[in-house]
Amino acid sequence: MTERASAPRLALFWFGIQAVWGALLGISLQSRSADLAETNAIALYGILAVSGAAVAAAAQLAAGVWSDSLARRGRGRTGFYVWGALTGACALLWFYTARDVQQLVLSVVALQAGMNLAIGAYQAVVPDAVEPSRYGAASAWMAALQSAGNATGAALAALVADARLVGVLLSALLLLTCGATVAHVRRLPLRAARAGTDLTISQAFVDLFVSRALVYTGFYTLLGYLYFYVAALPRAQHLPVKAESGILILLFTVVGVIGAAVAARPSDRYDKRAIVTAGGAIVACALALFVATDSLPLAAVAAGAAGIGWGIFLVADWALACRVLPPGALATTMAIWNLAVVGPQIAAPLLAGALLLKSHILERQNWPRVAFTLAIAEIILGILWIWRLPRGLSVE
Repeated sequence: MTERASAPRLALFWFGIQAVWGALLGISLQSRSADLAETNAIALYGILAVSGAAVAAAAQLAAGVWSDSLARRGRGRTGFYVWGALTGACALLWFYTARDVQQLVLSVVALQAGMNLAIGAYQAVVPDAVEPSRYGAASAWMAALQSAGNATGAALAALVADARLVGVLLSALLLLTCGATVAHVRRLPLRAARAGTDLTISQAFVDLFVSRALVYTGFYTLLGYLYFYVAALPRAQHLPVKAESGILILLFTVVGVIGAAVAARPSDRYDKRAIVTAGGAIVACALALFVATDSLPLAAVAAGAAGIGWGIFLVADWALACRVLPPGALATTMAIWNLAVVGPQIAAPLLAGALLLKSHILERQNWPRVAFTLAIAEIILGILWIWRLPRGLSVE
C-alpha cells in the first residue's frame, strides 16, 4: 500500500530552515558585525545582508530550474535538500566561529548558497507530494512550523551566550529536520510534474509582486535595524542588547500566529486587498510607536502589534498569490515569486543605508528611528499598490 504524505513531516525541514533565518536575520548578523567591526558595524551589516541576499536569489532560481528539469524526468528533488543542508550546516559553524571580517563575509555567502540550493527545490514539496484537495492543510503546517522555527532560532541566538554552541545547535537542527523530511519524501510516490514550462507573467502578477516586495522591504528594514534600535535605547535595562532584541523578535514571531488565525476566515470571505491593507496598516502604526518611544516595555507592545499585523498580511498575501501566480514549472514559479522576498533583503539595507549616510545622522543616538520611518513609508506604498489589482482577483 502506498504511503500517504504527512503534512507535519513534510514541513519539518521548513522548521529547521526557518530556525536558521530566525537566528541570523534579526540577531546574529547584527551582533557578529558588532563583534568584528565595532566602529563599522552598520557598514558590515549592509555588506553581509546585500551579498548574502544576492547569492540567495541566484541559488534559489538555479535550484528551481534544475530540480524542475529532473522532476520532469521522474527524478526526485531530495538531493538538493541534502546537499543544501550539509553546506548550510558547515557554513553555520564557520559563521559563528569566524575570527575576522573576511571570514564572516565568506561564511554568509556559503550559507546563503547552501540554504537556497535546498529551498529552491524544497518549496515545491507540497504540490510534489500532496493531492490538491489537501493543499490548505499542508500549507497551514508550513506556516505554523515557519513561525515556530523563527521563534526557536531567535531564542537560541538571543539567550545562548556561547556563539559556537548556537552554531552547533542550529546546524544539528537543520540536519535532523532535513533527514526526517527526506526519509519521508523518498517513500512517497512523486506526483506527475507539470509538463508545461512556459511562464505567463500577467499584469496582476506584476502588481502583486511589486506590492509584496515593497511591504517586505519595510519588514526587512524593521528586522535588520531592530538590534541597533534596542542598542540606542537608554540603558536602564539589565539584559544585554542581544537578549533584549531577541525577546522582541520572539514576541513578534509568536503573536504572528494570532494575526494569522484572526485573518484566516475573513480572507476567504472578504476582499483580500482590504485584509492586506489592514495587516500592513497595523505594522505601520506599530513602527510609528517604535519611532515615538524610548521605553523598552512600549517597544515590546509595538513588537506585539507588528507581529499581529504581519500575521494578517501573510494570510491574505498567500491567498492572493494562489489566485494570480502564473502557470509553469513548480519550483521555478515559486523561486520567481520568492524574489519578492529575497530582493528586499538587498533593497532594505541599501535604501536605509543611503538615507542614513545622506542625512548625516549616524553619529546621533536616535538614527535607527530614521530607518523605521523609511520602513513606514515602504509599507504604506506597498499596501496602496495592492489596490491596482482587479477586485475580481481578490474575492472568492
